[in-house]
Amino acid sequence: MQHIKNYHCAQLETPQGTVFVEGPVLPETIEKLDFHEDLTAFRPPEQQKKALIGIAKLEEGRIIIARNNNTIIGYVTYLYPDPLERWAEDKIENVLELGAIEVIPSYRGAGVAKKLLEVSFMADEMEDYLIFTTEYYWHWDLKGTGLNVWDYRRMMENLMKTAGFEYCATDDPEITSHPANCLMVRIGKRVDNDTITRFDRLRFKYRYMY
Repeated sequence: MQHIKNYHCAQLETPQGTVFVEGPVLPETIEKLDFHEDLTAFRPPEQQKKALIGIAKLEEGRIIIARNNNTIIGYVTYLYPDPLERWAEDKIENVLELGAIEVIPSYRGAGVAKKLLEVSFMADEMEDYLIFTTEYYWHWDLKGTGLNVWDYRRMMENLMKTAGFEYCATDDPEITSHPANCLMVRIGKRVDNDTITRFDRLRFKYRYMY
């Protein structure tokens, strides 16, 4: 399929000033912007910036950023699933993974993460995709937020629901390894039944082995 990337932008007023949320952005845009040193949830900031540039270069890759002036303070990524994970075992061309969403601590609670999702789905082409996200408690900043795993899980679930994601059961061992982990899925309005059926087979891999 052809991966269309229509750019959208929105402003958000926060206690720290005006934040611009925009994307999908080009790799050159990420390259020329500063990357905040507190974006450390997944890897060191310089490595994460390089990872985002790499995703933006992919045909299907989509990066939505939140920036204050020339500094990226948050982002969300969309791309094909990791080839080493079960979600890539059936290469469904219109299934993308929301791979990461991160906002620096000083902007949390200001609605930045919600705005990142809102701008993501301003693009009509997103209705052609089934998009999933896997939430693992070991990626959550429990110490920084002071939340326990259940409160954090509830917060993430409520955040994702604002963009149309719904909780879905699965027998994936990584997700079932802890009851706070979860799979959430957003099915675009133009996604056909064949895509849904094939994804369900990935969700319940062991059920279909017999």
